[in-house]
Amino acid sequence: MDAAVSADLEALGITDHDTLAGYDLAEPLAQAAGLELVCGVEISTRFHGRSVHLLGYFAKPPTAEFREWLLALQSSRRDRNRRLIERLRSLGLDISLEEVEAKGRSMTGRPHFARVLVEKGYVTTLEQAFEDYLDESAKGYVQRREVPMREGIERVLAGGGVPSLAHPIRIGRRIERHPNNVSDELERWILEMRDMGLRAIEVFHSDHRPEDVERYLDMARRFDLGITGGSDFHGANKPRVELGRGFEGNLAIPRSVLDDLRAM
Repeated sequence: MDAAVSADLEALGITDHDTLAGYDLAEPLAQAAGLELVCGVEISTRFHGRSVHLLGYFAKPPTAEFREWLLALQSSRRDRNRRLIERLRSLGLDISLEEVEAKGRSMTGRPHFARVLVEKGYVTTLEQAFEDYLDESAKGYVQRREVPMREGIERVLAGGGVPSLAHPIRIGRRIERHPNNVSDELERWILEMRDMGLRAIEVFHSDHRPEDVERYLDMARRFDLGITGGSDFHGANKPRVELGRGFEGNLAIPRSVLDDLRAM
């Protein structure tokens, strides 16, 4: 919250994976700082056999039922972490779950594994940790139970939120492109998600170049979807991504995005 104030941000959305704990802790601090705080969450879903991230934004804190559902996702994450430790140890890496959990505390994920791998000298950078061991195509990867996209969308809607597709550029990198190099398949996927209840797509993101932003703006208009945006700030895990300002300052989200999200 101090960093958001120092960056002169008007508003901040906290969208941690599978938990609202950060939002709950930040709410009184935001009020004291006069900063508009947006309640959100990010969920790993499965869609056409691939991992796709879904954002949920809430005008007011979501229902108790939604929070209980998030607890089940957290349990699945802990199970994956135990299996990931076993896999990494089988590859000759001397790493313990206790070491990783000391980094991630209540919500430990792959970035915290990466930090331990760097500190122990198995890799030199966080990027190399993912490339060699933690990414979906890496030799150490262990899949966690991801909910179907339809379930994720329906849960966000039932919890009183707006479901938005996170960083669509990452999906475009993974699906096959047609011979004319136009990702018609991505558009079909987004239309399918819209029919499931998707309400918005993340147009503004640190990974998106200006031409990507224009493309997703056009998609949102054509498919009658709302627009969301965020820096996807991860602190020390992504040191070149600045809070609210993106990758080395490449991001500027207009106030209208938040106003429209509130209206939705």
